[in-house]
Amino acid sequence: MAAALPECYHGAMTKRECEEVLGRKNKDGAYLIRESETIQGALCLCVYKQKVVYTYRVLQAHNGNYTLLTAGGLQETYFKTLGDLIRNYKRKNQGLAIHLRHAVKKKTPMLIQPPRRPETQPDASEDNDYENAPNSDYVEVIPD
Repeated sequence: MAAALPECYHGAMTKRECEEVLGRKNKDGAYLIRESETIQGALCLCVYKQKVVYTYRVLQAHNGNYTLLTAGGLQETYFKTLGDLIRNYKRKNQGLAIHLRHAVKKKTPMLIQPPRRPETQPDASEDNDYENAPNSDYVEVIPD
């Protein structure tokens, strides 16, 4: 899977986890792509329709093209990228239980960045006192 993965790609996910994620979305036509639990190297296109999740195997040919595993006798259609496959199945009447309508994006954990330290100013020469240091925030006080 060297090509860029679509935003609906969730990686390793169990069938049960997938059903929970799509069930929370609760929209007909919601879909995601996950890794197959049973076929190494295969993906699953999972689509939600009326509280049921339909799973379609996505296979990658030796030339890198993608196809959905079809029932015997049906013509396989190949796509250069997963994005092309998704675009095709967004159209109605392409053989899925329902056409793809709502991509379920994988949630990524928020990265908490440590607070940034202010960049330090170059050290003033050791013989200067703080009030007279050239890069100091202090001002020089001149007596009257």
